[in-house]
Amino acid sequence: MLTSTTATEADRFEREVHATYGEALAEAPVRALQFARGACQATGRPEAFERAVAVARLLLLQGADPETVTAALVSQSIPEAELDLEAIQSNFGDELAGLLRGLARAGRIETLNSSGVDMEQLRKMLLAIAEDVRVVLVKLAERVVYLRSITKADDAIRRAAGRQTLELFAPLANRLGVSEMKWELEDYAFRYNEPDVYKDIARLLDAKRNDREAYIQRVIEVLKIELNAMGIEGSAIQGRPKHIYSIWRKMRGKSLPFEKLYDIRAVRVVVKNIRECYTVLGIVHDLWTPIEGEFDDYIAHPKANEYRSLHTAVVGPEGQTLEVQIRTEEMHLHSEHGVAAHWRYKEGGKSDRKFDSKIAWLRQVLAWKNELTQGTAAAKEGLFEDTIYVLTPQGKVVDLPAGSTPIDFAYHVHTDLGHRCRGAKVDGQMVPLNYKLQNAQRVEIMAAKQGGPSRDWISSQLGFLVSSRGLAKARQWFRHEDFEKDAAEGRTALDKELQRLGATHDSHEKIATKCGFPKLEEFFAALGRGEVTSRQIEIAVRGEPVAAPAAPAHAPAPAPSNRTSSGVLVLGVNNIATMVAKCCKPVPPDPIIGFVTRTRGVMVHRTTCPNITVLREDQRDRLMPADWGNTGAAPFSAEIEVVALDRQGLLRDISEAIARERINVIAVNTLSRGAHAYMRFTLQVNESEGIARVLRQVKDVPGVDTARRL
Repeated sequence: MLTSTTATEADRFEREVHATYGEALAEAPVRALQFARGACQATGRPEAFERAVAVARLLLLQGADPETVTAALVSQSIPEAELDLEAIQSNFGDELAGLLRGLARAGRIETLNSSGVDMEQLRKMLLAIAEDVRVVLVKLAERVVYLRSITKADDAIRRAAGRQTLELFAPLANRLGVSEMKWELEDYAFRYNEPDVYKDIARLLDAKRNDREAYIQRVIEVLKIELNAMGIEGSAIQGRPKHIYSIWRKMRGKSLPFEKLYDIRAVRVVVKNIRECYTVLGIVHDLWTPIEGEFDDYIAHPKANEYRSLHTAVVGPEGQTLEVQIRTEEMHLHSEHGVAAHWRYKEGGKSDRKFDSKIAWLRQVLAWKNELTQGTAAAKEGLFEDTIYVLTPQGKVVDLPAGSTPIDFAYHVHTDLGHRCRGAKVDGQMVPLNYKLQNAQRVEIMAAKQGGPSRDWISSQLGFLVSSRGLAKARQWFRHEDFEKDAAEGRTALDKELQRLGATHDSHEKIATKCGFPKLEEFFAALGRGEVTSRQIEIAVRGEPVAAPAAPAHAPAPAPSNRTSSGVLVLGVNNIATMVAKCCKPVPPDPIIGFVTRTRGVMVHRTTCPNITVLREDQRDRLMPADWGNTGAAPFSAEIEVVALDRQGLLRDISEAIARERINVIAVNTLSRGAHAYMRFTLQVNESEGIARVLRQVKDVPGVDTARRL
């Protein structure tokens, strides 16, 4: 059962909800309050209900919308594992269910501290926040309530909570402009981490409190008279509360004692419009002498979190320093509540309101991500540089590999949209299909009613597709489209081969089965693509393998080995045919893996080959561990791609750079497009270090932009 105190708090909270939102908008939060009360009573967890009301009240005071308060009540009262989202969706609607899913995806933010960032967890949380910034508001409110609850906990628990708060939660609150929660988070964290310093500053503030408040009241009276004389009516003037953590930071940053801080005495003036802001600034500077270097115009130049206000410091009455902040009512609410109060100021329908602010929120979240990792090893290694976040026209957030194009985006949204993509707009402007997308851009795809991809899209030189998902989809389309053509060519080739072998009466189905193809049409298509050789057909017809030459009688019996024909060791398998994959062309000592094909033995790929990393689960049982055997001096072919500014003598200079490493070039393919030349060299090497040396030499050639191994 709930205690009488908790029940009273719940009733008071219900009245506050009605007073804040009105009868119509209060309906969902009130139902959620009743839902939370019943759920916590049924499970015997009164403390969960107290926490739910505390978190919801904090969000209500921050100016959050009814859906956010409703989500807080439901999420805090029922463990995530026991939450029935379908029932919630049925009772409260899609929006609340979406918020609860976002909270589940965000997970435990406290695990994302700057000393050990979990990449996957951070990615999920960024997406959850970017989809709906209200998710992080609930998480911040949870942290404030938690800090309030551990004032009497063990010192180790409080210090750990304080460190996490200063490293993660307070910067995030600052980034989203939620100043009131930020100040409380910082003060609690400072109190837990530096209890002695905190008490000293608190004592100094209390010692002069009466004198300071009387001084501020005299300043307010002077300002009211002057503002009324200038016709500025309806303004609000009040003393600005001081926060202990911010005082300590200024004392430390400016190496000043407490008595020398100019903004211990501070007032805030809230007026109707921006014109009145600057009028009040003029009045303040006429009344008192400004302190040089202490004026900031955050209206003309807002902070990164969209904070706007005028800040000035003056020598006020009685020669005391005084800080004055001047802002409009909208600026003030944004300063105190950040994005939580944003919903009040948007006109039009609900969907328009949400979309208007989506990009700004996403930019703030991405900037916070940079703050989180700044200076850490993770940031230095570029761990977060492999993903970008862009928006659909409907405001949905899509994460893509860095460098992705509009075609990659289209394939991510839907395979068919990718096939039919013919143009794209980014932030309302037409862009080429190989345009490199950037964070927080809005992407709109223009598609034909029917059709398929261009073969240019699967060319690595042209840069139309970057993501492995998009490339796989485009290649699959061509494979399917060419199936009938390949099958027809394969049927013709089989008939010719059977005629050559004098076996025109042999069953096609029987030959296909012996070659490892249960379906005849797939066998024809593979034959047409050159995946089945004439020797395989001959073996299938005659039923005997190729005879090996007899060994001399005096020759010693060969030692058992699992070395294969390509110098590759396929672990656990003896005498198996292998081929080096043409897609990634591995050379020693590249890490490799084998893939068992139907008819050609084991195909050896680099472990990082895109064709391996995108394998379906049902195909992964065909992978086999592999390693390089004793390859001796046997050469391997490898390809490099060079992109450079086109000029006379470019090919000669690159060829000379390659020759300096004593590497043989066996093929060259060049293509000029505009001012650039795209070159592909096929090299004969003995090991991958030779390729690395060649690339270093080629990159030093004047005009070369990039040189990479294919």
